[in-house]
Amino acid sequence: MDYLLRLLEDLINTPSPTGATDWVMGFVENELDAMGITGRRTNKGAIVANLSGIKHDRPRGLTAHVDTLGAIVAEIKPSGRLRLSALNGVMWPTVESEGVTVTTRTGQIRGSIVLTNGAIHVNREATTAKRDADSLEVRLDERTNSAEETRLLGIEVGDIVSFDPRYEHSQSGFVRSRFLDDKAGVACLLAAMKALNDAGLSVGQDSVVLFSNFEEVGHGGSEGLPMDLSELVVIDMACIGSGQNGDEFHCSVCLKDSSGPYSRELSDKLRLIADSAGVELKPDVYPYYGSDGSQYWRAGGAAQVALIGPGVDTSHGYERTHIDALRDTATLLAEYLLEE
Repeated sequence: MDYLLRLLEDLINTPSPTGATDWVMGFVENELDAMGITGRRTNKGAIVANLSGIKHDRPRGLTAHVDTLGAIVAEIKPSGRLRLSALNGVMWPTVESEGVTVTTRTGQIRGSIVLTNGAIHVNREATTAKRDADSLEVRLDERTNSAEETRLLGIEVGDIVSFDPRYEHSQSGFVRSRFLDDKAGVACLLAAMKALNDAGLSVGQDSVVLFSNFEEVGHGGSEGLPMDLSELVVIDMACIGSGQNGDEFHCSVCLKDSSGPYSRELSDKLRLIADSAGVELKPDVYPYYGSDGSQYWRAGGAAQVALIGPGVDTSHGYERTHIDALRDTATLLAEYLLEE
């Protein structure tokens, strides 16, 4: 757990909005290298690692995604401020007042997201104005009052904008941060791999591990996984909210999301493994959700697919989970990898 939590904090503090994941991929490669595992980069920048198993008759895959929400500069306004376009799934009201970093071709510039004409002493409608991509803007922490001055800073349309994650780990066991989706899943997967590696244990079947980098825009699972897999376990955040069965303290298994049902056989197998390991695995259904498993199937993958992950509150906002959910997810993954 010490490794998992330290790793999670480092992952979260390494910016990786979709389309700008090189830094975090280098971080993952270093962790794999420390375990003696070689990962290769795909043309799209994902990492694929192969684990040699005791058996070879039912190869399996596991995947988690490193890319997160973020934004891209859509316009440099006449005022010198920036209009943004979301890198999918951003709930705009949740990022108002957030600190941001604009990554240009030559460096990085800090700023914050504010409401256009947002001073309540000037604009009485500021309290009720809609918060969206058109009403919010980036206020740069530089002296600029025109588009020309902003461009002289090196900023241009198409530059990536990352949001501050604000990671905190409380003594009561809560982890509060942006981007637990899905860096919590990545940390659980790497922690499970490290646990087996440190114990000198081999995985039960030949296994392929994919760290994908385009999940948030819908095509991370469409490449990088071999077509001969028998099973694919996707690790992503579990939804918490009204009407959901899961919570922040447990790992959940998703039996259906917006793309349809997942493999009942593989899901039941994971539930049996969880029972044997003393992990209370929460079955659930997510109404507005899709995963790299969905994309793997759409790309022609034929493996059975199941989806698990730690419960995360306020998904795509300022998220929160608990170390109990992280521990259970990592434990289940380690036990699954050992299965022959």
